[in-house]
Amino acid sequence: MTDSSSHLERLVALNASAAFNRLAHFEVVAAGDGTAEIEMRWSDDLTQYFGYLHAGVIAALLDTACGFAASTLVGRVTASHFSMNCLRPAVGRRFVAKGATLRAGRKQVFAMAELFAENEQNQRVLVATGQTVLVPLAQESLER
Repeated sequence: MTDSSSHLERLVALNASAAFNRLAHFEVVAAGDGTAEIEMRWSDDLTQYFGYLHAGVIAALLDTACGFAASTLVGRVTASHFSMNCLRPAVGRRFVAKGATLRAGRKQVFAMAELFAENEQNQRVLVATGQTVLVPLAQESLER
């Protein structure tokens, strides 16, 4: 198994390869041992009708944190099921998604994530949670 710094380097590169993640300015700040952390600064371009962070962006942060956490244990994965719970309107200067692998099997990986909104005083409040079932991808299935 590789160390946390190599997991982080790999996921930073993977994150940079995803057009949506670049558009939303996702930044992978930690990864290793079945966990991952992604940050995103507030952007008025990613809001919904009432000025809160759009649920689609919330879902993307949670899903990505889950997938990246799982990939530190099993390599490449894809989601087969995802659900989320929005607990309160998501507003803040920055958002932090923390993903954790709950169980990593050969055919399924279970992961969860929490999304926190951070204000100007660096105080965080939980705004959403997500759970996902992921499927490890065989290397040969990646060839087109």
